[in-house]
Amino acid sequence: MTEQTSVTVLGLGLMGTALAEALLKNGHSVTVWNRSPGKAEPLAAKGARRAATAAAAVAASPLVIVCLSVYANADDVLTADVLAGRTIVQLTNGTPKQARALAERVTGSGGRYVDGGIMAVPPMIGGPGALVLYSGDEAAFEENRALLDALARPQFLGGDPGLAPLFDLALLDAMYGMLAGYFHAVALVRSEKVRAATFTPMVTAWLTAMMGSFPEYARAVDEGEFGTDVSSVSTSQVAFPGLLDTSRDQGVDPSYLVALRDLLDRAVAEGHGDDGLARLVTVLARPAP
Repeated sequence: MTEQTSVTVLGLGLMGTALAEALLKNGHSVTVWNRSPGKAEPLAAKGARRAATAAAAVAASPLVIVCLSVYANADDVLTADVLAGRTIVQLTNGTPKQARALAERVTGSGGRYVDGGIMAVPPMIGGPGALVLYSGDEAAFEENRALLDALARPQFLGGDPGLAPLFDLALLDAMYGMLAGYFHAVALVRSEKVRAATFTPMVTAWLTAMMGSFPEYARAVDEGEFGTDVSSVSTSQVAFPGLLDTSRDQGVDPSYLVALRDLLDRAVAEGHGDDGLARLVTVLARPAP
């Protein structure tokens, strides 16, 4: 338990409510506010204090956790006149640019700023599997680490407030890519009336095995060594049309794969055909011509 037990939560959607409940369960004094006041009633029944306005909620606690739908809403409710002396922990999903801009505004008003990326769904909050990434004011983070630990395992990434949203979005990027591949693969086998449940153990084992290559890919990217005796860019480029043709033949939309085909074509055209697939990272790091 942290010495500072007074905390405000702005925003009581599914995630904001889960955050407030976790804090209440850990014995903290919690003030809550939501644009639709009715959402605060269940938390009030559990001991939370309801604030009539966002400004009153911010003024009620030295630590303010923000979990709204979009950053623009945070800009509306975090007015300069109540930020002095407050630590703002922004857990609204946003971009690095937005985080840096809000950090500048908060610190310019005499407050301290920590941004965060929640790598969990609401039912996971307060449990052992939840992770929240943080960046920004390290001293403010450390002072409130014990309290933040009630929400999820906290991991601090550095003093740049844009790092947490960057890592958050990068991890989502990887997740959505994996899900897109899985869903497309399921659509392919279902075109021949194969049950998804029959195919899924096979694809799970395959993807798990493929993830074992990630450390070697990371080494190649960090050291700029892209030679391979496993699978080259040109090998994938030559094989890729068969995947697109099969998708069309089976009546499955291939558009998800077209961008990857174009990336492989570009890498070969730039002279990287003999390199390993990790070379695609450096190709992606530049806008397409």
